[in-house]
Amino acid sequence: MPGAPIVVVGGGLAAGTAVVELREAGYDDEIVLFVEEPEVPYERPPLSKGFLQGEKERESTYVRPREWYDEHGVDLRLGEPVTSIDLDELTVRSDAGDTAFDRLLLATGARPRRLELAPTEEIEVRYLRTLADSTALRERLGAEHHLLIIGGGWIGMEVAATARTLGTRVTVVEPAEQPLLAALGAEVASRFAAVHRSHGVDLRTGTGLDRLDGAVAVLNDGTRIEPDTVLVGVGAVPNVELAAAAGLGVDNGVLVDSALRTSHPAVYAAGDLANAAHPRLGTRIRVEHWQNAISQGRAAAHALLGEPVSYAEIPYFFSDQYDLGMEFFGHAVGAQHVQVEPGESNDAFACWWFRNGGLIAAMHVNQWDRSDELRERVDQGA
Repeated sequence: MPGAPIVVVGGGLAAGTAVVELREAGYDDEIVLFVEEPEVPYERPPLSKGFLQGEKERESTYVRPREWYDEHGVDLRLGEPVTSIDLDELTVRSDAGDTAFDRLLLATGARPRRLELAPTEEIEVRYLRTLADSTALRERLGAEHHLLIIGGGWIGMEVAATARTLGTRVTVVEPAEQPLLAALGAEVASRFAAVHRSHGVDLRTGTGLDRLDGAVAVLNDGTRIEPDTVLVGVGAVPNVELAAAAGLGVDNGVLVDSALRTSHPAVYAAGDLANAAHPRLGTRIRVEHWQNAISQGRAAAHALLGEPVSYAEIPYFFSDQYDLGMEFFGHAVGAQHVQVEPGESNDAFACWWFRNGGLIAAMHVNQWDRSDELRERVDQGA
């Protein structure tokens, strides 16, 4: 519908970045931004780190402060989720009615994968995805609390580090033989495991949670522990329901081409939601990380403006755990070999992942002067 606005659906970093980029690129027509939460778009890494620890204020997570949207003429619909999309009429529907669009960006992100795990009177069960989740979890941390974390992935281990920093008793349960095993491989994962154990985390691998029974959590190996809170961190599921119901192509996310365009020419997707054809990697990839949300949000804005876009950025993410800071560049899926390059200490080293003799990913731990080098070498595959 000519003259209709650009509509953005989502309240995370990809949605917020796209709206900012549209205005900074000179687009001055109407933008409507639908956000399910009552918060303006915000970034999520602080939810397991600085904000959870109490070091960062809520406003520091915002992509832009509330006033920015008013000042830049963005029709901001907080607490108003889109319930359906009509691709024939080019409209989105919310509880307030139908809104026409000329072009649509979906950035609805992902949600925590949930377990069939009910709380008891003595044990609370938590998930971590929103500012509200992080605020509630913070109240369950401290020396008087015992936190049981189900899942030894990035979220679980970052929360474990934050919780221990606050003096919380922490137990982590992970079915694999090491935390972060799928992401890092056995040798590197064992180093992270050792660091957590040295900071007092009761890390139990090769087992899982069987059930909660009153004040007791019973593990698969029969171990009984008594936490007051369980945090479930077993991965995320892309929020594809809105797109699928509209008839868009979905498969582990919303399918988009290298221009972030969906199966409908007026609809784009970005961030955790987008399963994108990556022209350099030669495969589809869905990335649930901070930098990808920023970069795809910007790229999607230019695609919405009709500019030629080919999103080919090498994936990047970072993590902070205690005094360990790491940056990861590339896509290690299918790696046949990992090489660990020793550094000045066990807490400062680099890793290189190879497939068919080519470099596909690299990571440093506490070697911040090497970031550009690692990125460039992965970029060149050398």
